[in-house]
Amino acid sequence: MHSALTPSTAAHSPIAELMTGNAWAGIIGAWLAEVQQRTGSARTPVEYGRYVTHFARRLDALGRPLAEATAADAHAFAYAPLPDRRRGGDPGKAPGPSSVNVRLAALRSLYDFARRIGAVSTNPADGVKRPQLPQATPKGLTPAQTRELLAQAPQTLSGQRDRAIILAAVLTGLRREELIGLTASAIGLGDDGTPMYTARTKGGKLRYRELPAPAWDAITAYLDADGRSLDTLDDDARIFPISSQTLYENLRRYGQTIGVEGLTVHTLRHTAAKLRRQAGASLEDVQTVLGHANIATTARYLARLEGAKDTGWQAAAALLQGEPHDIPEPPCLDTLMDVANPHGRITP
Repeated sequence: MHSALTPSTAAHSPIAELMTGNAWAGIIGAWLAEVQQRTGSARTPVEYGRYVTHFARRLDALGRPLAEATAADAHAFAYAPLPDRRRGGDPGKAPGPSSVNVRLAALRSLYDFARRIGAVSTNPADGVKRPQLPQATPKGLTPAQTRELLAQAPQTLSGQRDRAIILAAVLTGLRREELIGLTASAIGLGDDGTPMYTARTKGGKLRYRELPAPAWDAITAYLDADGRSLDTLDDDARIFPISSQTLYENLRRYGQTIGVEGLTVHTLRHTAAKLRRQAGASLEDVQTVLGHANIATTARYLARLEGAKDTGWQAAAALLQGEPHDIPEPPCLDTLMDVANPHGRITP
């Protein structure tokens, strides 16, 4: 069975034989290298390469090269079940909307690259409509739940690591890959002594922002306990040497302990938005924290996060009745500082 293409293997993969000479293998290798550079993700080019491998094999079975793909080919591939190794290579179940969109994104990206370098004149994926994704309701934690969550991490080295990750997540709003991808060169003190971090976010953009002091303290304490120091670590050394799967399992376990099912890093990102909003942050402030390029995205995000609860009907009703009604101030953010000690400083 042919393996998925990656930036380093595309030009030498057996799947290259399915293409027009090695021309498309070279194109795919250059494309995947660009994807990795642009997104900063090691996972995205691997996943894209896997889908392109399947697409190339489907076209080869029809006796056509990648350069002759049509919109009908792209549509059939995006919506069709792929071979499942657990079923001996027979087709698996039909893909859900998210999988369809990822397949189309991979094809659209490849052919956009090929068009830019003059290898093709059209993009077959442009003629395929994407399915609408169901809008899951964001579920941010309350301040009290966040304190409970922090208390679940055990008093061990791995527990210190997990607390540092949780604090960084709820105070910065970083996504999972952005968090576990932080390296020694990505965090440090600014010229004025303020902790700062740099992260490559969704879309490949770099963010340079202040790292909140509680998160900085938790991270440096974890590194000290691990016998590591930012001053001596290699620039590309990961701050949190943990896999996505292990982090996922740990968070789910901590969440179940406090009565929250399905807790993920994205729940913590929702929590970051919720805490800022409860602290009185403006829409623009939350947009900055979440790193959204478009404020409309933040508005939709918060609309779903804050739910259908109507907090202003009493004031509106009082006005209709001619009664004075003071508009309450936004509730203040409950401090996280009492998690650790009486002095109000978070203990990592």
